Amino acid sequence: MASRFQVLKLTDAAAERVREIVEASDRPVIGLRVGIKKGGCAGMEYAMDLVEEAKPGDDVIDDKGVKIFVDPSAVLFLLGTEMDHETTKFRSGFVFRNPNEVSACGCGESVNLVPAEEAGAPAQG
Repeated sequence: MASRFQVLKLTDAAAERVREIVEASDRPVIGLRVGIKKGGCAGMEYAMDLVEEAKPGDDVIDDKGVKIFVDPSAVLFLLGTEMDHETTKFRSGFVFRNPNEVSACGCGESVNLVPAEEAGAPAQG
C-alpha cells in the first residue's frame, strides 16, 4: 500500500521544540495543532495550540516522536509546508516554509496564502 502524502514536514529542530512544549505543559497534552486564521496586515496568520485530544477531521502527523494535528480547514493552505524552529540573535520561533505563500508582511508575522489547488494552476492571461 502506498504511503499517504504528509501535509506538513517537520525539521529535527521543530520536532525537538514541539517535544519541549508538550513536556512542559501544565496539563496533559498529546501534541500541537497547526492551522491558519485571518489576521495581520497580509491577511492570514499561522495558529498553534496545544492539543488534549484530536478533533474529527484532523490530519495527524506522527513524525520524529511528536504529533502535529492539522486543522482540516488549513490542509490546502499547508500542503507541502516545512515547519522549522529557528533561534537567531533577535528572535526564536517556528518558521513555516510554505510553497502556497504568495506574499508576507514586512514584519513577518502574517502571510497571504492560496490553497494548493490554486497555487499549481497555470497563470491566466
